[in-house]
Amino acid sequence: MRYGIKGYHVKIGEQKIRTLPFKGNIDNIILWHHENADGTGPLGKTEDETNLFSQIIHLADVFDIGNDLPNITEEEFATARKMVADNTGTVFSHAASELFLKNVTWDRILEMKQKGPLTLLKEHIPPMEYDFSDGEMMRIAQFFAGIVDYKSSFTKDHSTGVAQKAEAMAKRFGFPHDKMVRFAFAGAMHDIGKMVVGNNILEKPDRLNASEFDAMKNHAAETYKILHEISGLEDITQWASNHHEKLDGTGYTRRLSADKQTLEDRLMACIDIYQALTEKRPYKDGLSHHHSIRIMESMAADGKIDASIVREIDLEFGKDSEDTDDTEDVRMTTKQWKCQVCGYVYEGDTPPANCPICDSGADEFSLI
Repeated sequence: MRYGIKGYHVKIGEQKIRTLPFKGNIDNIILWHHENADGTGPLGKTEDETNLFSQIIHLADVFDIGNDLPNITEEEFATARKMVADNTGTVFSHAASELFLKNVTWDRILEMKQKGPLTLLKEHIPPMEYDFSDGEMMRIAQFFAGIVDYKSSFTKDHSTGVAQKAEAMAKRFGFPHDKMVRFAFAGAMHDIGKMVVGNNILEKPDRLNASEFDAMKNHAAETYKILHEISGLEDITQWASNHHEKLDGTGYTRRLSADKQTLEDRLMACIDIYQALTEKRPYKDGLSHHHSIRIMESMAADGKIDASIVREIDLEFGKDSEDTDDTEDVRMTTKQWKCQVCGYVYEGDTPPANCPICDSGADEFSLI
């Protein structure tokens, strides 16, 4: 078998998709979606050895990659259709090609341009509601958290870490079991809006310009838009999308003041900050528990986050920490820079290109 990048990609995709609680059989649909009809794909499967669902996804994938569908002209579309016909039996299965050439017409493309793909999907796929168990909900949350985390090496494991800490803090605050599961779900999904932010922004090593910074900040609003579409997630939507709000109203994207934020909003914001401070990223080492708490205490003193929640986070996660304040004092030998937007304190000869908490640029840092 020819494994390589695509072979690895489909195997991981198949493993991940099977964790979701689908109501029908999805076996091998993802595993075979890069297989060519003549057996020259990564796993060497022919069209007689794969299923129609994987064949359709394969055709749609190749067609989409090769064409700018929102801007495609009628002439370009005709050329693309000919490409499908010419590659039937080699790249594309006979069954998938027949379905495509019969149903994907220029009128359908014009309809997609006019209405947009999401509207068309809603029109043609009836809404469905299912009841999921607590375990199924967490598997769904972990699946999407993994997608967000894998999108950028800069935030690897971030959403997963927030979900784990959200569950721990929910237990500490005595949330009922059902609410604990929903709060952990919100933690896993809080950055789902980053799926619409380009990696050129998420992984940019230099300062973000004004438009890039706005796009980055908009991920919280995009999280709201995505989750708001799912009925029954009203509380989860709020907890997840308000994670960058600050008590003094300087957060984003809704600029909620303290009296407009719930306990859950404040708790999620603090958990997100604690996770960001303690996790290792390509451009920084993870800070110790005590160092992170000191920074959060400074942010609380500035009126940005809830001091009582910071104390609870210290008690919950500090009990297993081996570092001490004395060992941390040795590290305070370089310059300290404070982000004027969120209060994050950075140690180094120069301020960071972007704040790991609120994404503000270096010009928002001042020497303290």
